[in-house]
Amino acid sequence: MRILVIGGGGREHAIVSALSRSAHKPELFCAPGNGGTAALSINAAITIEDPANVVEWIERNPVDLVVVGPEGPLVVGLANLLEAAGIPCFGPKASGAHLEGSKLFAKELMERRGIPTGRAAAFEAKEAALAYLAEQAAPIVVKADGLAAGKGVTVAMDMDAARDAVKECFDGRFGPAGEVVVIEEYLEGPECSLLAFTDGETVLPMLPAQDHKRALDGDEGPNTGGMGVYTPVPVVDAATLAAMTDILERTVAGMREEGIDYRGVLYGGFILTAGGPKVLEYNARFGDPETQVVLPLLKTDLVDVMFATAEKRLSEVTLSWRGDAAVSVVLASGGYPNDYLSDLPITGVADAEKVPGVTVFHAGTRLAHDGTLLTAGGRVLDVTAVAPNMAEARERAYEAVGRISFEGMHYRTDIGLKALQALEEA
Repeated sequence: MRILVIGGGGREHAIVSALSRSAHKPELFCAPGNGGTAALSINAAITIEDPANVVEWIERNPVDLVVVGPEGPLVVGLANLLEAAGIPCFGPKASGAHLEGSKLFAKELMERRGIPTGRAAAFEAKEAALAYLAEQAAPIVVKADGLAAGKGVTVAMDMDAARDAVKECFDGRFGPAGEVVVIEEYLEGPECSLLAFTDGETVLPMLPAQDHKRALDGDEGPNTGGMGVYTPVPVVDAATLAAMTDILERTVAGMREEGIDYRGVLYGGFILTAGGPKVLEYNARFGDPETQVVLPLLKTDLVDVMFATAEKRLSEVTLSWRGDAAVSVVLASGGYPNDYLSDLPITGVADAEKVPGVTVFHAGTRLAHDGTLLTAGGRVLDVTAVAPNMAEARERAYEAVGRISFEGMHYRTDIGLKALQALEEA
């Protein structure tokens, strides 16, 4: 069995790691991969931005399944090309990935299907968006419609910040992603991610996780792709989980009724309001860094789950999970999420993984010709710890973090703290 994983971040390292534990013992490839995937798979030098490159490589190197990690290749139709070539794919076709590729499309789908979400308006011109803002009050949320690597969302606590966010979008900061701007109602409550496997009919939820988007402790600083995450989420009780699962099931059913055959992971970004969970956004793939805490707790063979998803027989699968807690701390390059340096030597990863229950997933690394591990991205490493409880998982994660070093390294020190506080108050 040969499986190709598309992507080169921490999410893909976590996917490759989970696949490598399979009883099927698949031969794994990762494109382009990173310094961590190189230890578990063969890194393939494929330019994944063009789906044709992936299909061409597979024609020379046949595989039994392609697992698509990042959203970009899905939005431009990689799954479509693979299907046309008769190659099984874990990941939705472009029509389904549009749920993430356009926030306006997602909002309109939710409105048609009665899925709870915040009120929103969309604009194609800066003047119209600013005129609309003049009639609103802060706080308010401004989003670039398209893909912006998790950085196109501004939660504006005053109207000056909202106006600046609109101008940034239309002035080209996010490229084509900012050509349409969605302005949304601000919703109050804790945020939570719920990912689910789905073959377009059956929906199997994973474990809820809570990401930390802001760059600095206390949820301060600019938005990032995610600075850390934990599971389980104490504020998510059985009723809340059931409500979120129902929303994902209704979303999949709505897409199916509208002719969209969605197979892969559906990610619901929720806010837990006083009136129940509401959708902030959808993603059409595994979350990053949520994957780095969810998959280490999956007991069911991931190879079986992915083939069942791609082959539309997910109803045959029952998911089983470890009863542990997991905490992942992102180690970022100095300056991230803005400009940062690359090619800086990293030390201490092997020592960090000597801490019980710790795995260091590589997010932005590469191996130099002499084998030296170097930084190669804004988010460099995800230090993930699994333990019987949240306090111990957090303690192990930060003990491991203390063993790793590279110039300019920064990270949040409060990942999982909300969970501990919620447990203490319970």
